[in-house]
Amino acid sequence: MNKCCFLFLIILTFSSCHFFNNEVKVTAIAKVKDSYLYKEDLNNLVPQGTSKQDSLLIVRSFIDRWASQKLLINAAEVNLDDEEKAAFDLLIKQYKIDLYTKAYIEKVVKKTLDTIISEEELKAYYKNNKENFKTNGTLVRLRYINLRKDNPRFETIKSKFLDFKKSDKKFWDTYALQCKSFALNDSIWVNLSSIYSKLPFINPDNRDQYIASGKTIQHSDSLDVYLVKIRQTIDKNQIGPYEYLKPTLKEVILNKRKLELIKKFEKEITDDAIKDKDYEIYK
Repeated sequence: MNKCCFLFLIILTFSSCHFFNNEVKVTAIAKVKDSYLYKEDLNNLVPQGTSKQDSLLIVRSFIDRWASQKLLINAAEVNLDDEEKAAFDLLIKQYKIDLYTKAYIEKVVKKTLDTIISEEELKAYYKNNKENFKTNGTLVRLRYINLRKDNPRFETIKSKFLDFKKSDKKFWDTYALQCKSFALNDSIWVNLSSIYSKLPFINPDNRDQYIASGKTIQHSDSLDVYLVKIRQTIDKNQIGPYEYLKPTLKEVILNKRKLELIKKFEKEITDDAIKDKDYEIYK
């Protein structure tokens, strides 16, 4: 290589270094000691459609938070003694182990877990464990409608409501829409808190006046009338009904399966390691 080419390469190298140094200065938007924050770190920080003023506030808040964290970690590294830092390093190491293993086990479980639970299995589990599923509060099955007093078909609607039949579906498809609110499926169990929100004239102080199996209620205010039919109630600390507990039973059975699968997987991975001589205990 002749001298001219050699000098050209040196100049080109220094020019490139100068260019990249300038690039760092241009793209870096904040600095704390030897740490830099770059424009790329702000990608997707500001939601689309955010005003310029709000965007500036979001960006500045992010930069200030980044700087505070850097300054704090620098101060912590200087001011914490070696023993304290060693203890935290062990916690960080253990946290990484826990995080990785948890993610891996969840991935294995998700891939292999049988999530299909038959009705027979649910009922059998309920039968064998129902003493463990007592209610935390009163449960109620009811239906209700809330409509204006001056509704011209009020008496017809009331009659149909009190003598409720599944064959009247077409009637309710039409007239339920005239109600301000309604719930006609009285096979579903609900807790009292949801009743208080839907029927505001019932509250914890007067609940005993209204909440009783078989009770029919007609309550009016200045504009509206409520018609309520309480079908059945279950008091607190009683065995919960199967239909109400069904979603919980599913979760319990699935969690039980998960624990059994994890236990089995941990045993298999250990047994395989022993078999392959990857895991040995020295005596």
